[in-house]
Amino acid sequence: MMMRWEEMGHDSWFWGWGILWMVMLTAFWLLILLALVLTVRWLWQAGSGIRSVQRPEESAIEILKKRYARGEIGKEEFEAKKRDLL
Repeated sequence: MMMRWEEMGHDSWFWGWGILWMVMLTAFWLLILLALVLTVRWLWQAGSGIRSVQRPEESAIEILKKRYARGEIGKEEFEAKKRDLL
């Protein structure tokens, strides 16, 4: 009284393709996840690289020289402040 698998309406070739599609779909989502992880990692490293390239802070004398060069302060004020700093 037992029926064969094919007689129950389940074709063996269908199950073969179903397993193949399941493997392909799993591989697809794993590749998407890997791409996402690598993108986040790259962005994280790119962001930390920007912070490490920042110029060091200017000293007070450099700022004073720039203000004098731009004409914001006169020679007398520049000399007085320079004496105070040095």
